[in-house]
Amino acid sequence: MRAVDIIAKKRDGGELSAAEIDSFIQGFIQDEIPDYQAAAWLMTIYLQGMSRQETIDLTMAMACSGQMLDLDEIAPLVVDKHSTGGVGDKTTLAVAPLVASTGLPVGKMSGRALSFSGGTLDKLESIPGFQADITTAEFLAQLRTAGLVVCGQTADLAPADGKLYALRDVTATVSCLPLIASSIMSKKIASGASAIVLDVKVGRGAFMKTKEEATALACLMVEIGQGVDRQVRAVLSDMNQPLGRAVGNALELKEALDTLHGHGPQDFLEHCLSVAGQMLILGGKAHDAEEARATLLEALHSGRALAKFREWISAQGGDLAAVDDPSRLPQAAVVQDVPAPRAGYVAGVDAMEVGLTAMLLGAGRAKKGDPVDHAVGVVLRAKVGDYVKRGEPLLTIHANNGHKLAQATERLLAACTWSEEPVQAPPLLYEIIQRD
Repeated sequence: MRAVDIIAKKRDGGELSAAEIDSFIQGFIQDEIPDYQAAAWLMTIYLQGMSRQETIDLTMAMACSGQMLDLDEIAPLVVDKHSTGGVGDKTTLAVAPLVASTGLPVGKMSGRALSFSGGTLDKLESIPGFQADITTAEFLAQLRTAGLVVCGQTADLAPADGKLYALRDVTATVSCLPLIASSIMSKKIASGASAIVLDVKVGRGAFMKTKEEATALACLMVEIGQGVDRQVRAVLSDMNQPLGRAVGNALELKEALDTLHGHGPQDFLEHCLSVAGQMLILGGKAHDAEEARATLLEALHSGRALAKFREWISAQGGDLAAVDDPSRLPQAAVVQDVPAPRAGYVAGVDAMEVGLTAMLLGAGRAKKGDPVDHAVGVVLRAKVGDYVKRGEPLLTIHANNGHKLAQATERLLAACTWSEEPVQAPPLLYEIIQRD
């Protein structure tokens, strides 16, 4: 099949066959189709869209472009989770050991920070010695022995996605639902999990700004999973304000550890219980949300979840001294409280602006490959609905640069809005989408 004919067919609104999509992906991976034709093809998809079947076929073509892991020999069922990205989203750090401590294996390949969205691997690498980049053989061995592994995506899993994403990033075709959904799901399918919970964020600090956009993406990904015999559910969660209170790599790791010790922020704990609960239901460890919650709280309060966290970190080379004593984690040179400029109820904390400010401090990346400062970030002392007196600490900035500290202070104060009247906090969870 000629690439130009496939491009023309989609340009004119035609529906591509599985064979045509697979031919294009294989040609691109083998460098038989140049970047300029792949870029043209992406733009036709952006403009014309894709049917449900085309999106499933694209997902499978990308998943099959490299190695496809088979986890059946390790366990009858392995669960995975994916977040579409947010500010203060350290969910995997608590959810993965919570779920794994119930005897349900968790195998996850994760990502790094880019722009305002934090990266799970960067947070884990706050722990001295932690190895995020491991081989496929090491991934499988650890999943078998520890029942939990979180690592970077290996180069031989869904390589077509990496090549296509690089083009999407420079051709203004990132924000296209079929391309977003197939990108996420191709990696999840290739990594072998048979049950997947998607944490789809919606709001100011998310890539999906409206509930309608988030619902459309979630439904499409659930349908893709259903179309390839995977169990998939999506949790639609709020990202208008940061999740939890900490934003920044080591700071978020500390907050996750606090949660596993039983004294983390309540909103973060509740979010973790919701996501982990859906994983237990898909994995057959609970019949409903109530049973799942009870099972997870028992794992938390008994200390089994924390013990599983330590086992996981040790298996990937992390220094347990830093886990047991978080003061050994990276520390910023300057830790400064920012007082509230007025009394009143916090009406809003712009998650996007908090995330961008953390990136300014060095906690994130403006572009792929930028270094990350694990020590810096922001801790919110008040969130939406809280009453604050004038002069009380509104937030705390952790910085390694005086100029950036001043800039961060100004931006973060501007990110907060106020009300004289009581304000209701936004819901943590909007909807659970499933196609059972």
